[in-house]
Amino acid sequence: MKKLFSFLAIIAIVLASNCSRIPENNDPVIGIWYRVDVINSSETNKQTIRQEWIFNDVYLGRYQKYNGSHLDFKTDFSWIEDDGVYTISYPGTDMINDIVSMKESPEGMLLEDVKGAILAKRE
Repeated sequence: MKKLFSFLAIIAIVLASNCSRIPENNDPVIGIWYRVDVINSSETNKQTIRQEWIFNDVYLGRYQKYNGSHLDFKTDFSWIEDDGVYTISYPGTDMINDIVSMKESPEGMLLEDVKGAILAKRE
């Protein structure tokens, strides 16, 4: 009788562990995206602003903004995809949601907003 209960317990553990698998997310947006803006405040003074969006496979990510080599701002974001349109939300900040779609160009893969402006390029 002990062997039967042990066997049933092992089967229950195996079945429970197989049911709790997280589905694999292979969305093409996963990875690092960036945008670099160079601001000329004078002929000799150039300021480089780099923004990075790091998308991961659990619909979260990290946004970072660099001024030169100095990290100015970072926050986490969440993202969802609906029919090829990505909505990026920045909870806990006053940043507005970005609504973008992925486009292919001669420069590489781009995230483009609904007005056609380029938000970021794949690294």
